[in-house]
Amino acid sequence: MSEFTEAMAQLAAGVAVVTVRDGRDDLGTTVSALMSVSLEPPLILVSLGSGGYLCEVLLRQDRWAASLLSAGQAAIASRFATAGRPSARHLVAGIAHHRSTLSDALVVEGGVAALEAETTQVVPAGDHTLFIARVLAVPYVTPSLQPLVRLRARYRPMGGS
Repeated sequence: MSEFTEAMAQLAAGVAVVTVRDGRDDLGTTVSALMSVSLEPPLILVSLGSGGYLCEVLLRQDRWAASLLSAGQAAIASRFATAGRPSARHLVAGIAHHRSTLSDALVVEGGVAALEAETTQVVPAGDHTLFIARVLAVPYVTPSLQPLVRLRARYRPMGGS
């Protein structure tokens, strides 16, 4: 692990699953690089590795969803972090989910929140691509749940060591 990677692993980050519908297929991946950019208009940013298939799909599909995972959803985060290109429909098998109305993407239920978004700007950034998106809808917010975070290369509940 490089010193830079190790240094950045010291920063706790929320964990989300980003999903998109591409024709008849559904794709998704786990991210910990998702942030709020603006309140008015409501904008978020997600950073994806430029060589990944999801990045390729988001370059042609503007609407997508982000499910912000709760502390009890580490197994879901691990499923979506698996290498390769398994269909998101297989990844959500056996877990509560629904298809979003505006983006047509799969939304994982039971998280701390979910967002539907539409990309407004794409910014190449080193070996990653930044997708800045306008929030179209917030399907749910569950403030009573604790968020799942990634810290020091592990998923942890908030307040975990």
